[in-house]
Amino acid sequence: MADSSARKTHAESSPMLIIGTMVVAAFIMILNETIVSIALPDLAKIFEVSTPTAQWLISGFLVTMGVIIPITGFLLDRFSPRAIFLVALSSFTLGTLICATAPVFGALLAGRVVQASGTAVVLPLLMTSVMRLIPADRRGAMMGTISIVIGVAPALGPTVGGAVLAALTWRWMFWIVLILAVILLAIGFAKLHVPAKLKDVPLDVLSVILSALGFAGLVYGLSSIGDGQGPIPPWAALTVSAVALVLFVWRQIVLQREDKPLLDLRVLRVGRFRLGLTMSIIVFVALLGAGAVMLPIYLQAILLHEPFVAGLSLLPGGLTMAAVSRPAGNIYDRVGARPLVIPGAIGMTVALWSFAFLGDNAQLWMVIGCHMLLMFSLGLMMTPLMADALGSLPEQLASHGSAIFATLQQVAGALGAALLVAIAAIGSNVVAETPDADGVRLAFQAAGTIAVLAIITSLFFKSPQKPEVPA
Repeated sequence: MADSSARKTHAESSPMLIIGTMVVAAFIMILNETIVSIALPDLAKIFEVSTPTAQWLISGFLVTMGVIIPITGFLLDRFSPRAIFLVALSSFTLGTLICATAPVFGALLAGRVVQASGTAVVLPLLMTSVMRLIPADRRGAMMGTISIVIGVAPALGPTVGGAVLAALTWRWMFWIVLILAVILLAIGFAKLHVPAKLKDVPLDVLSVILSALGFAGLVYGLSSIGDGQGPIPPWAALTVSAVALVLFVWRQIVLQREDKPLLDLRVLRVGRFRLGLTMSIIVFVALLGAGAVMLPIYLQAILLHEPFVAGLSLLPGGLTMAAVSRPAGNIYDRVGARPLVIPGAIGMTVALWSFAFLGDNAQLWMVIGCHMLLMFSLGLMMTPLMADALGSLPEQLASHGSAIFATLQQVAGALGAALLVAIAAIGSNVVAETPDADGVRLAFQAAGTIAVLAIITSLFFKSPQKPEVPA
C-alpha cells in the first residue's frame, strides 16, 4: 500500500498534539479499567453474583485487551493512526453506553468487553507513536507521561469510583466516562491528523483464534479455581490455554519465514527487551492484582470501610506515582534503568509483605503508608522498563514490540487479579461471597513472594546500550 502521506488532505498535527490527545484518551480508558473495583462488593450484591464472578468485570476487561492487543501490530502496519484512534475511541464509547444502561450482570460484562476492545488498541498506538515521533534522548521523559497513564490511572480508578458511589449510583461511573469519551471523540475527528507509512500486510485469522483461546483460557481457568461455579472445569480451560499458546508461538515462527506474523516474536531475541518484559509482568501483577483488586477488598471486606473512604485512601498512592513517574523518566535518560529498578523492586516487595502482616485491625494510616510505598516503587520502575525495553528494538520491530509489551502487561494484570482472588478464596476459613482476613493475608503473601523474583531480575539490568538488531 502506498504511503498514506500521499493521500492526506489535512496538514499533519504537531507531535505534541498527537501524543497529548492520545495520552488523555488512554488515561480515561485505563482509569475505566479499575473504576469499578471499589464497587465490586456492591455490584455482587446488586446483581446477586459471587465476588469472584463480579471480579470478571476487571479480569474480563483485561483479558479482552490481551486478546485484542496482539492484532494491533497488524493494525498499525495496515491502517492510519487517525483511523485506528477514532475506531478505538468509538468502540470504547459504545461499550461505556452499554455499561451505563445495563439491566443485568451479563449486559454489564458485555459492555466492559466492548470497552476493552477499544482500550486495547490505544495503548500500543500511543507507545508506537512515541517511538516514531519523539527523539531518542527525550523518550524517557515522554515514557514517564505514559507511565502516569498506565500506572496512575488504574490506581486512581478506585478513588474516583468511591467518590461517585458516595454521591450518586454506580451507573454514574459510566455516564461520567461517557461524557469525556464523546468530547475526546469530537476532538479526534477535528484535530488529529497523524503521519504514517502503511503496508499491505495480511491478517492471519488462525493466529487471532489461537491467541484468544490461549489468553482467555488462562485467565478463566485461574478465576474458576477460586469460584468453582463456571461451566468449564478449571483444568480443562488451562489445558486448552496451554495447547493454544504453544500452537500460537509455532504459528508465528512459521509466518516469520514469510515476514507475515501477527506478532513478530523476533523481538524476544533481544535481551534487554526480554528483561524489561519480565520485570513489567511482575510489576503489573502487583499494580492491578494486589493494588487495584485485593487492596479495595481488604479495605472494605476486612477493615469495613465505606466505598468512599476506601477509594479516598488510595488517592495518596496514586498521586505519589504521578509525582515520581516523569522525574523517573528524566533520570532514566541520564543514567539508565539499573539505578531505578533495583530500589523499585525492593520497595515493591517490602510494601506487599507489609500488607500481608497488617491484619484485620490495621489503622487506615498504615494502609495508606504501605500503598504509597508500593506506588512510589512502581513509579520508579514502570518508566525505565518501557523505555529500556522498547528503546532496545530496531524501528522495523517497534510496533510488534509495543504490541507484545502491552499484551503481556494487561494479561499479567488480569492473571494477577484472578490468581490473587482465587488464592484469597481458597485461603478463607469459611465459604462466603467475600474472602476473610486469612484469605486476604495469603493473597498478599503470594504477591510478596512473586515480588521477590523482581528483586532477583532487577540485578541483571546493565548500563544503557545501543538498540540490538536480532538475527
